[in-house]
Amino acid sequence: MSVLIVCPGKDPENWVKALENQHRGMNIYVYPEDHDKEEVEFALTWNHPRGLFKNYPNLKVIASMGAGVDHILSDDALPEGVKITKVVDDTLTEDMGDFVLSQVMNHIRGLHHYVKCQKEKEWDKFQYKRPQDTKVGVMGLGVLGNAVADKLHKNFFKVYGWSRTEKSCENVTSFYGKEQLEEFLQNSEILVCLLPLTEDTENILNADLFDMLPEGAYVINVARGEHLVEHDLMEMIDNGHLAGASLDVFREEPLPEEHPFWEHSKINITPHIASVTKPESVVPQIADNYDRMMEDEPLKNRVELDKGY
Repeated sequence: MSVLIVCPGKDPENWVKALENQHRGMNIYVYPEDHDKEEVEFALTWNHPRGLFKNYPNLKVIASMGAGVDHILSDDALPEGVKITKVVDDTLTEDMGDFVLSQVMNHIRGLHHYVKCQKEKEWDKFQYKRPQDTKVGVMGLGVLGNAVADKLHKNFFKVYGWSRTEKSCENVTSFYGKEQLEEFLQNSEILVCLLPLTEDTENILNADLFDMLPEGAYVINVARGEHLVEHDLMEMIDNGHLAGASLDVFREEPLPEEHPFWEHSKINITPHIASVTKPESVVPQIADNYDRMMEDEPLKNRVELDKGY
C-alpha cells in the first residue's frame, strides 16, 4: 500500500520529509516517477493532471494539500467511489484572517494610494475611515470565513456575513440564500469573497452583484479567480461605482504579463499568498486520515461531494 504525491509545479520534497517523519515506514511515490499504480490507495495532491486518477484501480482517498478542493472536483474523470478530503488548519485560518485584515486596513487608511503618490512624488493626503465606521461583508461563512469575520469584529469593524444556507455566527449579522443577498450587499462597504468554488458560485462576482454594493465599495477576493468576472470588475471601477479591489487569486496563475490588472492603479495584486499551507502543520491530519483509511474508519475533513466543499 502506497501514497502518491501529485503537485505539478510545486517542490514535493518538504511534503515527503514531513510524511516520512510523521509516519515511519510509509511508502511514498512522487508523480511522475515510476511506480506500481495498483499499489496506490491514497493520493495527496494539488492541481493534478486531469484524468490521472482514473488509472489507479485501488485508489480510495484523494487528499487536497490545501483548504480548497475545486482543483480536484473539476476533474470529470475521478474514480467512482473515491473519498476526498480537505485541510482544516489553525495556521491557515489565522494567516487568512491576518491577510484580510491587512487588506481592509490598507484600503480604509489609503496605504495603496500613498504607494502611488510616492512613485509620482505627490504630496496628497487621503481621507481615511475608522474601523468603527466601516461595514465589511464576508461572503462565505465556512471555517475561513468565520475566522475572518471574527478577526474583523475584534478589530472593531461592523461585520456582515452571507452564506448559501442559514448559519449563526457570533458577532456577525448573518444573511443567507438568494433572497437575502441584496440586503447583505447593501451593507457591504468592503466585500470579502471567501466562497467555495462551485457551479453556483462561479462568476458570482459580476456586474449585477457589484451594482448592488454601495457606491464606492471595495472588493477583496481571496477565494478563487473563477469567482470573478474580470471585465465587469474593471468596468465598475472605471465608471466610479467601485473604489477598487484587492485580488490574491486569478483565473490564470501566474497572472500573465499582458493582463490589464497589472497596470490598473486601483487594483492591488498579490500572488496567491493570503494563506499558504505549511506541510509540517497539516501532515499530521493527512497521516491520521491515511491510518483511518487503513482501518476503514470515518475520515476527518471529508468533502461532501453534493455540495462541492
